[in-house]
Amino acid sequence: MDWSIPDDVQRFVVDLDAFIDRDITPLETEYPQYFDHRREYARTDWERDGFPKQQWRELLLEIRRRADAAGFFRFPLPKALGGQDGSNLAMAVIREHLLTRGSGAHFPHADEASVIANLPLALVLHEYGTDEQREQYLEPLIRGDIEIAFGLTEPGHGSAATYLETTARRDGDDWIINGTKRFNSLVDCSAVDVVFARTSGTTGKADGITAFLVPTDAPGFSIPFNHWTFNMPSDHSEVQLDDVRVPGTAVLGELGRGLDCAQLFVHENRIRQAASSLGAAQYCIDRSVEYAQERVVFGKSLHEHQGVEWQLVELQTDAELIRNTLYKTAAMMDELGKTAVTDKVAMVNMRANQLACRAADRAIQIHGGVGYTRHKQFEHLYRHHRRYRITEGTDELQLRRIASTMFDFGARRGRPSA
Repeated sequence: MDWSIPDDVQRFVVDLDAFIDRDITPLETEYPQYFDHRREYARTDWERDGFPKQQWRELLLEIRRRADAAGFFRFPLPKALGGQDGSNLAMAVIREHLLTRGSGAHFPHADEASVIANLPLALVLHEYGTDEQREQYLEPLIRGDIEIAFGLTEPGHGSAATYLETTARRDGDDWIINGTKRFNSLVDCSAVDVVFARTSGTTGKADGITAFLVPTDAPGFSIPFNHWTFNMPSDHSEVQLDDVRVPGTAVLGELGRGLDCAQLFVHENRIRQAASSLGAAQYCIDRSVEYAQERVVFGKSLHEHQGVEWQLVELQTDAELIRNTLYKTAAMMDELGKTAVTDKVAMVNMRANQLACRAADRAIQIHGGVGYTRHKQFEHLYRHHRRYRITEGTDELQLRRIASTMFDFGARRGRPSA
């Protein structure tokens, strides 16, 4: 099999770089407080429970609009949604490349905002939504006119999604939803929330969980508080649903098979997280290699001290091994389907996310005191990519998925949790 990067993808990356340099990077000069050492504090509305500032969100939307107008933003989306049917391999290459540039307006490390769309909920709506749901939500979501939140995690249940306690019961043609959601991302600015609730079945089983499109202004829908996180600003809120009434048309996908929607969501994100983490790791390695050749310690270049040099060699070796497996896995997803290589997706997701954290930590150490400051990006990258080791499935869940394929217990026990 040919593992070279397709020519059209290489051309796309070159064109993308030119667009970023011309139309996106100047925003960093126009709004320096959002991209320099003040980034976390400038982006956060500290008086509004740590949510992102409105001006910061408006800037993210302007970045999206520019990328969309230039024909880049929708690249990975289906042609029916104005996209280019970008392959998983292409997206792996592109996402890695974006992060080798570091954090910036092109990829500001804010809710997966990027000049290239990462909108798994658009794919969920396209795949599982009714004609009416697609008409109402899809294009506005892609344009950025509305946001849609994702409510799966609960206070007592994270990775074990099949044990969720939120319930929905019929009341005539309507459904009444009760429960609590945790880390309900984007809910403070979203028109609707995709809420997963048990409508039938047995605790611990995937069957019987249904996804609902719940308006965030529905009576009984409330946000008690917002979780402040390792990387601020934060929009990962606690949500309370008290007798929230939605019509039967609010069901997203097949009744009792809501986790199909969740699986599409997380599979789309896991391979892209891996690519982003690999790119962030490469950025940290590259900056450290440059610094180790410039910095003179005890009369010779820092890199000539083997204790430093070999650490970077180890990181670069790991990056290359992960890169090869990442590209192979993405290509296999394109050929065999997104769920056919779930074990390999778990492998690259876990290893790439861990590598990003190790590379950022090592970059801080190699740069010494200045590496510890916010004037470098390393602490920012570490805090963001440390989240990846929990979201879309913890390291431990990825290990479980790999073991499931190795020992075939997933097939014996039915469909795995999200």
